[in-house]
Amino acid sequence: MNWSRRDFLKTTAAAVPGLLAWNLPASVSPRPLKFGVCADVHQDIMHDGEARLRRFIDMAKQDQLEFILQLGDFCRPYERNRPFLAIWEEFARPRYHTLGNHDNDGGFKWPQVMEFWKMPQRYYSFDQDGWHFVVLDGNEIKPAKRAAGYPRYIGAEQQAWLRADLQKSGAPTLIFSHQSLEDPEGVENGAEIRSLLEQANQTAGWRKVGACFSGHHHIDYAVQLGGIHYVQVNSMSYQWLGEKFPHVRYGAEADKSHPSMKYTAPYKEALFATFALAAEGIRITGRRSEYEGPSPWELGYPEVKGTARDKARMVPWISDRQLKCQTRPG
Repeated sequence: MNWSRRDFLKTTAAAVPGLLAWNLPASVSPRPLKFGVCADVHQDIMHDGEARLRRFIDMAKQDQLEFILQLGDFCRPYERNRPFLAIWEEFARPRYHTLGNHDNDGGFKWPQVMEFWKMPQRYYSFDQDGWHFVVLDGNEIKPAKRAAGYPRYIGAEQQAWLRADLQKSGAPTLIFSHQSLEDPEGVENGAEIRSLLEQANQTAGWRKVGACFSGHHHIDYAVQLGGIHYVQVNSMSYQWLGEKFPHVRYGAEADKSHPSMKYTAPYKEALFATFALAAEGIRITGRRSEYEGPSPWELGYPEVKGTARDKARMVPWISDRQLKCQTRPG
């Protein structure tokens, strides 16, 4: 698409006063780039997953985005999900997948999921217009003393690949994973991976890895650690409340076909984000909605402060954000 430096400066200045810049080295000159991101559609929980994905794909086509990327918990490889996947594949430009912990529920193996999605590798990287993008698999099993629940680990082999991949690339880099790298309930060895990324920046002599993006936690949240931004992209569909807070929102028929949906607080509108990258800055444009029916708090869900899933972060929107990525570590 013909999206120029002038377009970036004009739209960014209109959205937020004062441009927040990457401050890239003079030798690095990526082109402006726009792409779309969605997370945690949960087609197998939501009765209207196809309609939600349709809104994202229609936006991506209308805005002529360069590519789209989903952050996991997308759909299981059931034959009934072929129409859902076909909507995703209507986008004619590149499409990228991230494996989520629920995508192999129902007894499936990861190769089955990947074959269904046409996903060649569990973790990988790609380049576009002078930018480098890395997609990680946070679903590996910790060798010993792992936490209860779903596996959420990045093992030695994948770490070695990541280290080598970052060494080979001289481009400004964004990292994507399903589970977050900074949340205590994200990747178990998140601190180890963050250290690897910070070391890559120190070796490069500039802030080559600028930001990491994840889904999984269904919250709207961002923090900066070690000079790198960590942003959690909210679910396209809902907040998970659990069996203590059931509420049927779409009627008996929908509840019968999708029995887990009553344990969620769905958003009326699908949430997703567009990313605008340029040498002058990075801009994230989110979407806002409201809860379908009572909010978690109206159902008695605890408003715990200072935790990942507190009221300030469990919100029915994805925030607009400007991320400044400095040149040098420190």
